[in-house]
Amino acid sequence: MKKFFSSVVFAALAIMMFLPIAQAVCPVCTVAVGAGLEGMRLLGVDDVITGIWAGGLTLSLFFWTAGWLKKHNVKSVFWQIVVPFVFYYGLLALVYALPGVQFGMATLWGIDKFLLGIIVGTVAFYFGARWYVKIKRDNGGHAKFAFQKVVVPLSFLIVVTIIFWLITM
Repeated sequence: MKKFFSSVVFAALAIMMFLPIAQAVCPVCTVAVGAGLEGMRLLGVDDVITGIWAGGLTLSLFFWTAGWLKKHNVKSVFWQIVVPFVFYYGLLALVYALPGVQFGMATLWGIDKFLLGIIVGTVAFYFGARWYVKIKRDNGGHAKFAFQKVVVPLSFLIVVTIIFWLITM
């Protein structure tokens, strides 16, 4: 099963590397969230914190793919929104198929910690991305500072990370 999971992840990453870049959520932001996720897993950070970054990364990939599809004239809501959402969150759900990982093994407030983190991270990243769009719209279609598109969503993830770190310590 582990070999199958590794093959699926490798194939998905290989496909994404050869797709043209879409600017729905910038690639720098996606890479920054991914680096944060991997760094935390290597350091043995609590599952809820790791889930926060996994949720942020997954939503970033979803926005990126949806933007690419829209740019390439895919007008169907099913193909533009539903399929990428189910695909990316389905890949994330495969974490529970890994050996030694059981759903509900570690809980917070009666919810699996990793799942809770994914939900919180997805919501935080969504509100960060939406807030950036509002700031840009209010500023005549321009960011107020360089890399604001990266800083705003990441700051939301950092804030909820600190909150949940304080809760779980």
